Amino acid sequence: MTASALAARFARGVADETRRVGDEIRGVADEKGTVTAEFAAALPAAILVLMLALGAIQAAGLQLRLVDAASIAARSLGRGESGGVADGRVAALIGPHEYASSSEGDFVCASVSAPIAFGALGSPGLTVSARACALAGGK
Repeated sequence: MTASALAARFARGVADETRRVGDEIRGVADEKGTVTAEFAAALPAAILVLMLALGAIQAAGLQLRLVDAASIAARSLGRGESGGVADGRVAALIGPHEYASSSEGDFVCASVSAPIAFGALGSPGLTVSARACALAGGK
């Protein structure tokens, strides 16, 4: 093969490669807006996952507050205070809730439950509860 034939073959290869790259560039230009469409499709799912994560964190925080409120109510009952006083202390800590007390031998127990709410939105039927006991008679 002569030098001129090699040069011509090389020139054809370069031209073919240049055409191929040009086609790829035009193909990318034809796909303008696809990233925006994919982002718009994925954004609601990402927001939903974020909302669920925040709701779970809020429910865990409510559980901790309920445990504290139930133990405060049980200690109040153990000191001989009325159920109304104990319920008032729970209301100050929790807000809307359900309260019940019971005696079990030498112990008085308080059970507290409250609905899970995410901001102004409530979760119908979902409640968190806690129960605590204290020695009766303030001993």
